[in-house]
Amino acid sequence: MGSSLEFALGSAVVVVTGVMASGKTTVAQELAEHLPRTVHVRGDMFRRMIVSGREELLPQPDETPEAVVQLRLRHRLSATVADIYAEAGWTAVVQDVLLGKDLAEYVGTVRTRPLYVVVLAPRPETVVVREEEREKTGYGMWTVEELDRVLREETPRVGLWLDNSDQTPEETVAAILADLDTARIPD
Repeated sequence: MGSSLEFALGSAVVVVTGVMASGKTTVAQELAEHLPRTVHVRGDMFRRMIVSGREELLPQPDETPEAVVQLRLRHRLSATVADIYAEAGWTAVVQDVLLGKDLAEYVGTVRTRPLYVVVLAPRPETVVVREEEREKTGYGMWTVEELDRVLREETPRVGLWLDNSDQTPEETVAAILADLDTARIPD
């Protein structure tokens, strides 16, 4: 923990988003380790807490109303947890798949300011390779091309967008910290 890149954001929320296998978990953890007094809020943790009755979000036209309700609940829970940590003086680094209108809704849900948004946008072919190399699999009913299209065509251009295709996680964190002002959402 700590390095020459150490910044002190204090009470703040930093959202790291992108498609599955874009590097969100690794980059969010690495970023949290570079900042003093941080927590890493993993949005997917709230999905996995559902023991019985969980419905996975499927691509349209197969998505169910219940899956959408559960996704919204997951987003509200992670935003609330991030806000509570920030109220207590922590920097909350939130990591989740927030694409399309979900990103704008999430930004509107988080009360804490300053709020920073980082969108990891590696090339689709990079995502395919990363997905093949990791232990967990995120793509089942979804395709990399579908999610990439939603990312690039439907996601609002807020915050800092990074093509981290050719970067190590450490290089991506350095790029985030070097351009934090671009990631900041206006109050």
